[in-house]
Amino acid sequence: MMLAYPWILIVLPLPIVLRYLLPPFRQQRASIRVPLFDVVAEASGQTASQGAIIRRRSIVQTLVFVLCWVFMVVALARPQYLLPAVKKQIPSRDLMLAIDLSGSMDTQDFQNVAGKTVNRLEAVKEVLDEFLMRRDGDRVGMIVFGTGAFVQIPFTQDLEVCRQLLQQIDVRMAGPQTSLGDAIGLAITVFDRSELDDKVLIALTDGNDTGSRVPPVEASKIASDNGIVIHTIGVGDPEAAGEELLDEETLRKVAEQTGGQYFFAAERDSLSGIYRMLDQMSQREIDQVSYRPRQELFHWFVFAALVVSITYFVIAETLLATRLRLTPKASSISVADGEEKAA
Repeated sequence: MMLAYPWILIVLPLPIVLRYLLPPFRQQRASIRVPLFDVVAEASGQTASQGAIIRRRSIVQTLVFVLCWVFMVVALARPQYLLPAVKKQIPSRDLMLAIDLSGSMDTQDFQNVAGKTVNRLEAVKEVLDEFLMRRDGDRVGMIVFGTGAFVQIPFTQDLEVCRQLLQQIDVRMAGPQTSLGDAIGLAITVFDRSELDDKVLIALTDGNDTGSRVPPVEASKIASDNGIVIHTIGVGDPEAAGEELLDEETLRKVAEQTGGQYFFAAERDSLSGIYRMLDQMSQREIDQVSYRPRQELFHWFVFAALVVSITYFVIAETLLATRLRLTPKASSISVADGEEKAA
């Protein structure tokens, strides 16, 4: 526990200081001259005295006053309870994944971790899921492309959401063709809104770019001017024909143009090794911000002061009412011709 304003505690002895510095409260009241005052005083069993009447607090009253005063002063000092420390990682890099969803990604020539034959996209999704689990400290985004390019995941640090949205992509979802150049151009646009200096694009494709408005090599030059490093991964067949032909030369030029590297993956293990290599190539220090949340407790001290004061007044009023009911009525005394008569 701690106090937000501990200096307020210096007012705790204030009532004692005021008691000795300020003059006592005085109040003048009108008096009545009573005939036969000595007879009345003697009959009531009281003795007249000179000076003011000072009523002093009882021990209980003093204790209640002290407790309420202490509780209110502590409440003003804002007591707080420090909760366990919370660490938040500051993003140090923007990492964009560009994934080819053209029709050729449905070719079943890969094996998953269980050894079952699956299509290329399912193998890529499995490897990327493991890759995303190690991305603490990065802002991750995803672009999917086929005939067109679309942002599937904007930059975010919520890696769990990224993994969920990754599982929702499917072959031909963006069209049957391959437009790698458009995907790079879209990535440049997304990176333009980034304030981080470290910008990395990992593009994976298995075909030949035939439908982009801007050729991939030209788009990579613009990306290089914007400080974007592009790593390219080919998973197709370099000996195929038509659009399914993997254009390794273009992918290699795109990577070299931006200071990245080109990798070829013929099966899942090599693809997984490529992502592990990329992870090691881009190691960096992860900045963290640590803070401890604070839970306010002042209201409990205000509540305690109210409980003490209300309890005291309820008990005092109850005792006073009980005393008044149990007190017998006093006899009145009249004086006439020097004789006392009971009324």
